[in-house]
Amino acid sequence: MQTPNYKEMLDAGVHFGHLKKKWNPKMQPYIFMEHKGIHIIDLNRTSECLERAAKAMRQIAKSGKKILFVATKKQARLIVAEAAQSVNMPYVTERWLGGMMTNFSTIRKSVKKMQHYDKMLKDGTLTNVTKKERLMITREKIKLEKVLSGIANLNRLPSAIFIVDISHEHIALAEAKKIGLRTFGLVDTNSDPNSVDFPIPANDDAAKSITILVNYITDAIKEGIAEGKQNKEARKKAEAK
Repeated sequence: MQTPNYKEMLDAGVHFGHLKKKWNPKMQPYIFMEHKGIHIIDLNRTSECLERAAKAMRQIAKSGKKILFVATKKQARLIVAEAAQSVNMPYVTERWLGGMMTNFSTIRKSVKKMQHYDKMLKDGTLTNVTKKERLMITREKIKLEKVLSGIANLNRLPSAIFIVDISHEHIALAEAKKIGLRTFGLVDTNSDPNSVDFPIPANDDAAKSITILVNYITDAIKEGIAEGKQNKEARKKAEAK
């Protein structure tokens, strides 16, 4: 699996940071230069950090654990939802509900409620209720699905969280840190890279930049899942002998 090369990253605008006046001084080690008042991210550092993060995520996926993808920014939602679905990982792309990680048991109750409504609407349980009641249940189910569908199959807390724009998703990051999850994130020049375990310095606003980096990480997770399956099968064969 090849890390995106410089041309690919340049074409995707991965190097474009924010205006100098918006910068976080802790990003200094990841900044290459300033150009027309805009900070340019050092793609050497992006490449190093991306490889380090992908390697760690591959290991997590290999051990069969879950990584929660989080991106509620408009330009990142679809990219991240599709990426997470492709590797069967949970995701939040609509709205981060306060307590999603720190109050996980309550969130699980809401997921069960959503699944219960879905079952009722499908199996004909609601044939005896009024039109108004049916409409209310349908509306409630849609509302819950919008926020919770990405974590419907998450039965226990994930091992790690991957965030696009750690400043925008500061509540999710704070909750993840509070319960000791490993944290990964795309970090632009206006954020504090020290607040995540695995920062990836990059433009976290442009869809092209988000896509190229998220796809690379997803490929690493795919490899990890495949390795995990192979190891499991090898163990089964060894035990059967």
